[in-house]
Amino acid sequence: MGNSRRTGSIAAVFATVLAATVALQPHASAAPVAPAALPACQHFYTGPIPDRPLSPGVGPSPEIGAVDVSGRLAAPGGVSGGLNADGTVTFTFDRVPGAVAYRAFRNGQALQWIDDWGQPSFTVTDSAPCEDANYQIYAMSDTSGSASSIGQISTAYRVGADDQLAAWSIPAGTTFTYKVTSYNDTGQTALGYNAGPGFCAVDARNIPWGTRFYVPGYGYCYAADIGSWIKDDIVDVWLPGTEADDWGVQQRTLVVQ
Repeated sequence: MGNSRRTGSIAAVFATVLAATVALQPHASAAPVAPAALPACQHFYTGPIPDRPLSPGVGPSPEIGAVDVSGRLAAPGGVSGGLNADGTVTFTFDRVPGAVAYRAFRNGQALQWIDDWGQPSFTVTDSAPCEDANYQIYAMSDTSGSASSIGQISTAYRVGADDQLAAWSIPAGTTFTYKVTSYNDTGQTALGYNAGPGFCAVDARNIPWGTRFYVPGYGYCYAADIGSWIKDDIVDVWLPGTEADDWGVQQRTLVVQ
């Protein structure tokens, strides 16, 4: 359980990034592509995932409170774009004052790095989109990649029936009955924040980064990580040291905040 997240973080850090200035031109003869015609989004890890049976466990006392991610650069706004006739997705976003670079993600996987030279807006291109992908962006105050340089993550954006991107989030009060495991890896999460109590790994195809949810017996989670074994209806909550093992494998009804 303690190592269930690390492969995901490495995958996010070393995923191929695309040059910000590349612009793909649609073919004149290409027929429009409907979102439903896009392939289903696949989990990034293709290896076997063991079936971990439920086991009794003990959570933290008191429960974990909500983490504070304020004090960082604001999330980029002004997002506009959508699905093109050639099957690519492109979108633009506005500059964030104080930013020197940006990173764009699809389902928690690095999609593009963009340097800020003072341009008023920037373009992201996804040459291999999938159905209902969650696109997210953050700004960076420097290019070190340190946890302190990472800005707030944007809301997710999805391509709708009109082929246009629109903000998307899970409504507050939504519940999920999930298997909940625990990990204790230190260092940065796949999003880039320092791992610690209140940060959790999710399948970002289903629960976008930045989503807050309550886990009975644990407390409040902020989705900021991914993991090789964290797929579909599994989330991984962070606990220190042996507390991660003490949690066991539990089934809980998560409540989106």
